[in-house]
Amino acid sequence: RVRSSAASDVYKRQTANRSRISSRNLQLEGRSAIEQTARARGRGLMLILSSPSGAGKTTLTRMLRQTKELDLTLSISVTTRTRRSSEVDGIHYSFITKKQFESLRDGGDLLEWAEVHGNFYGTPREPVEQVLDQGRDMLLDIDYQGTQQVKQKAAADAVTIFILPPSMQELRSRLERRAEDRPDVIDKRLNEARNEIRRWRDYDYVLVNDDLQSTFAGLRAILAAEHLRTARAREGIAAFVERLLGET
Repeated sequence: RVRSSAASDVYKRQTANRSRISSRNLQLEGRSAIEQTARARGRGLMLILSSPSGAGKTTLTRMLRQTKELDLTLSISVTTRTRRSSEVDGIHYSFITKKQFESLRDGGDLLEWAEVHGNFYGTPREPVEQVLDQGRDMLLDIDYQGTQQVKQKAAADAVTIFILPPSMQELRSRLERRAEDRPDVIDKRLNEARNEIRRWRDYDYVLVNDDLQSTFAGLRAILAAEHLRTARAREGIAAFVERLLGET
């Protein structure tokens, strides 16, 4: 029985070693596949999220940014609005003068811009281009008007997604739970939401946020699928195929 026990111990150790080797090989293969996919990607893309206030866009944006393997960079808008005490320049917005904003706008250096209550807001082109050229993705949190402008200027780089609430009653409930606005302000937001919701046809994808985790999974699936589009990955795939066919 001693010999049998020793043999059993050896067998267990051999099995464990084979398991570890197999696991390491799978990890290496997985890492290699990820690296090949990254190389094939080439240029990154702009993931644009829009939704009426209260539909869950802010939470979904935070979840996307916290998922490290997605490596998403959030676009920081420029604005002429006065900085609030709770805001950090370069984190919440980049605060600039009206003259600086007009220079960016008139020079074609903004992907999109708008005037809201006498203040100007916009998405600077250069930081977005830098990220995309690195093969990484940029996340834009903008409304339907900004989305239309981006699509006019950089349609090939943009993937647009509109987030819908499951119902107007649920949207109202979410706004009320925030306890941030007066009832008349909530009514105004709901009226604005109806106008925004009517724009859903302008987007590549529409997700109904009736379950946060399911909606988040949908966003990740869209992002993965968009990177596999032949039109987007053509350059990297062409180089890989050329090497592949050159093998003997």
